[in-house]
Amino acid sequence: MSLSQVLTVCPRSAIAGLGIAAASSSSGITSAAARRSVGRVSTLLLSSTLGQQQQDIAARNMSTSPCAYKQCITLDNINPAIKLMEYAVRGPLVIRAAAIEKELEKGATKPFKEVIRANIGDCHAMGQEPITFLRQVLGLVSYPPLFNDKTIPEDAKKRARDILDGCKGHSVGSYTDSNGIEIIRKHVAQYIQDRDGGIPSDPNNIILSAGASGGIKVLMSLLRCPIDGKTPGVMIPIPQYPLYSATIAEFEMEQVGYYLDEANKWGLDIAELERSLKEAKKTCAPRILVVINPGNPTGQVLARENIENIIKFAHKEKLVLFADEVYQDNVYEKGSKFHSFKKVLMEMGAPYNQMELCSFMSCSKGYMGECGIRGGYAEIVNMCPDVKAMLLKCISAQLCPTTIGQACMDVVVNPPKPGEPSYDQFMKEKNAVLASLKVRAEMVADTFNSIEGFSCNPVQGAMYAFPQIRLPEKAIEAAKKAGQAPDVFYAFQLLEQTGICIVPGSGFGQRPGTYHFRTTILPQPAKLKEMLDMFRAFHEKFLKQYK
Repeated sequence: MSLSQVLTVCPRSAIAGLGIAAASSSSGITSAAARRSVGRVSTLLLSSTLGQQQQDIAARNMSTSPCAYKQCITLDNINPAIKLMEYAVRGPLVIRAAAIEKELEKGATKPFKEVIRANIGDCHAMGQEPITFLRQVLGLVSYPPLFNDKTIPEDAKKRARDILDGCKGHSVGSYTDSNGIEIIRKHVAQYIQDRDGGIPSDPNNIILSAGASGGIKVLMSLLRCPIDGKTPGVMIPIPQYPLYSATIAEFEMEQVGYYLDEANKWGLDIAELERSLKEAKKTCAPRILVVINPGNPTGQVLARENIENIIKFAHKEKLVLFADEVYQDNVYEKGSKFHSFKKVLMEMGAPYNQMELCSFMSCSKGYMGECGIRGGYAEIVNMCPDVKAMLLKCISAQLCPTTIGQACMDVVVNPPKPGEPSYDQFMKEKNAVLASLKVRAEMVADTFNSIEGFSCNPVQGAMYAFPQIRLPEKAIEAAKKAGQAPDVFYAFQLLEQTGICIVPGSGFGQRPGTYHFRTTILPQPAKLKEMLDMFRAFHEKFLKQYK
């Protein structure tokens, strides 16, 4: 939670009592001392959400004598890195959105009937229907008596049998190998090999994980070691997906931001990488270069030439590449194409094909949208065998990723083939989801570009738009008086007046002096049009108020 976000929902008197300055920059960066104080304010916020009856019960449960028990765990003796963590897509705006939903359930009168959660890429929560074949396989592995159901096609049963054959006791309730079920890792490797035009992929280089985030975190933890007394650094794009900034803070590494080029469809400029790295080397030892392609929150799709230049830069600077490719199925703009870092790196030949690369995929996005099932994989390329042994030892302490998540990932990489009973229906459903997302991507960008004060790059891929908004000076002054960053102020006004929940750009990072927000393109077409119409009406009213 950033300082500006805390100021949004915490009474100014409480903040003043803690001696916290109310200043924050447009990029959401505050001093280390102020961020440490935020942890205390966050606790006040959480406790203030409890009803008095709940607080009384809690107090009675904690008291064992006339003198209240003095707790062993306090904010002063927990891991300080946890207090510095932020995760904008589930921050104060979302907390307030949930509270509004409760108010509506109790009959409160609002200028809207529902909260539209455009803050997070949760496909099914926004009305996307599950893929039939995928759910049939998950049903079969979870409840084997369904094998007797004659309405379930034989190819779904074949997939389910293969998965269960890889499970101890033929049950997904058993533990699996720490790096995942062997047959699924083989299917993942074959999927990668087919995707990349026959470039080999080794199942022993595949690690199944709880979503892509599980793989990202375990591999980042491997590189926490200081170098020559300097903190390890992680280069991440700005704007960035907050998983990275949160994990970097948790692991007490150093965040090294490089700005994407908004004027060039959020492209990645090598000169900016060089500037960022040079500056970072003064205080840390950069070790990882994170690239998100297609981009989150910016929706860009990198051209092959751009990827080649990134690979050359990483090789020159001895950086480990983390290729976050979870949106590889989500490419919409004509002329845009997904190129995997693995394929480009290998086709570039020596010395680049000997570089270390970690790439990530998930079943949460794409046409599947199975966010809650938590399935993903990482492919580790060119890692030293001794280091890989240490990695496997590390993940063994986590026992294994969820078996249902593994099964879901198996269907993603091993879908129905031409000629199989489920193929036609599967392709119809998959293509319908992606075609609809393409229409919605264009609708969102076109609409924002037609509104006064907005500019929005094409949504080339992924599931989000990240428009820039030019706020009137009076609105910026009003935000300062309210103790909020201007984009946070705008987002809260939007939520309270329309029920639309977005994420301010300061939660992802942005160039100082600019204001953005992230919105998903996931509401179903009719709901999305309704949301955009409300957005336009709100903004016109906002401009009249603050011009």
